[in-house]
Amino acid sequence: MAAVVRTVLVTGANSGIGKETAFHLARLGFRVVGTARSDDKAAAILTEAAAAGVAVETEVLDVTDGGACERVVPALAPWAVVNNAGYMNVGQVVDVHPDEALRQLHAMVVAPMHLAALAVPAMRRRGEGRILNVTSTLSHATAAMTGWYQACKHGLTAVTDALRREVAGDGIEVVMVEPGGVRTGIWDKARHDLLRRRPGSAHPTAYDRAVAVLDGARPFMADAGTVARVIGDALTAGRPKAVYRVGIDTPVVNLLDTVLPDRFKDRLARTALGG
Repeated sequence: MAAVVRTVLVTGANSGIGKETAFHLARLGFRVVGTARSDDKAAAILTEAAAAGVAVETEVLDVTDGGACERVVPALAPWAVVNNAGYMNVGQVVDVHPDEALRQLHAMVVAPMHLAALAVPAMRRRGEGRILNVTSTLSHATAAMTGWYQACKHGLTAVTDALRREVAGDGIEVVMVEPGGVRTGIWDKARHDLLRRRPGSAHPTAYDRAVAVLDGARPFMADAGTVARVIGDALTAGRPKAVYRVGIDTPVVNLLDTVLPDRFKDRLARTALGG
């Protein structure tokens, strides 16, 4: 009897961690369906997959479109969902319009859990399945200029913990992968946000400093393929860990956030941003 090929749905598969994950999982033998928000981006996935010699299917899907999610996910009945889609939306908290913050919270907290909820019924019927949410080392720390991104990652971490405990009796494994800084196009968009919001800010110097810090840090970030391999490990492990941390900066950030006094961290952030 032929082995059953497991289907994995990967969101945000057109670039960065999502693309590397889709290709890596395809090489591991999974049937991979990668999502993108437009026909052009979906076509680019197929072109790059062909060039890389891997077979990847695509779905055009905006994860914030509830109706589209309800059409796609039950039909696929994936064995695993990798919730990767997200974006930085950087700037001082008061400089980010509430509508932008709400869109981000929807895309990065509500939407991943909606996809999980849509996948769970089929997983329960099979008695197995995996939900893997890509969070961040910043889900355990707080830094200036990335407040709304961190709000999303903190929220996703909390609700992922809750889901893991709720579905454990159904044979469903819920896993978090927490990368540190990773070299992807997300930082190009972050830089654009900083430059876009600078003119209207009461503290433009903070934006100048943030751009300089971002530009200086990028050469030292991890490769997206490293995260993809960890995700592959989490999906192929017999008993996956609840949390996988990726990158040398991750334990350092977590340790410093734990041991340093809040007032010292506040002062350090103000100094870094010219305050």
